[in-house]
Amino acid sequence: MRFRTLCISVFVVAAIQAQPTASSFAPNAPAAPGPAKVDLTPEMRGDIFMARKMYREAVEMYQQMSQTSPITWNKVGIAYHQMGQLNLARKNYERSIKLNPNYSEAINNLGTVAYAEKNYRRAVNHYKKALQFASESASIHSNLGTAYFARKKYEMAAVEYQRALELDPNVFENRGSQGTVLQERSVTERAKFHFQLAKLYAKGGQHERAMQYLRKALEEGLTERDKIATDEAFQALRDYPEFQTLLKTEFRAL
Repeated sequence: MRFRTLCISVFVVAAIQAQPTASSFAPNAPAAPGPAKVDLTPEMRGDIFMARKMYREAVEMYQQMSQTSPITWNKVGIAYHQMGQLNLARKNYERSIKLNPNYSEAINNLGTVAYAEKNYRRAVNHYKKALQFASESASIHSNLGTAYFARKKYEMAAVEYQRALELDPNVFENRGSQGTVLQERSVTERAKFHFQLAKLYAKGGQHERAMQYLRKALEEGLTERDKIATDEAFQALRDYPEFQTLLKTEFRAL
């Protein structure tokens, strides 16, 4: 199960770094005023624990937040999700949605539970519902594409991946947080998946990334290798020496 998770905010990191430390001032020199101490809220402490992968401690902190806030139970769900406790994750996402039926983050995350359980049809339904309330979310469009991909609906997956790239050109490159939205990263046909991304990047003029993902696809044993040279998606790359070299290189499947 590979997906993005929330990380500590810049504000929280700054607050931690701002804590006073021992100084090397001369004994009689007046102490310089230190930065103001920041009191961390339970949510901030929970985010710190999440960043440290201390998920049980994060749950304890999040449960000290408002019991009537959908954000609380969505974050608790994510912590359980990271521990692989999908049933508890689902229950908390559902609790979050009960408090706010339009909460796209929790609806999306409920979809990631279905995806992890290989119930791709249900995952598609959750992602589509989440997009009703967050149509401009690149991460959710990406998730929907991945669910379609798992169902071997490759053309529909390509449409969603294309939309995700339009909204965020780095959606498949980021390794950080998307706040409280989980982004699915596990696929079974990785060679075909990376080949699809290579085509999308090539069409979008991101040639370096196209080459990067094409190489990944070939290293993973792409079976459609003979189609690369004639695929119109790579038309702009055909005169690149690197592209020609890549086509001639024999890769040992990973």
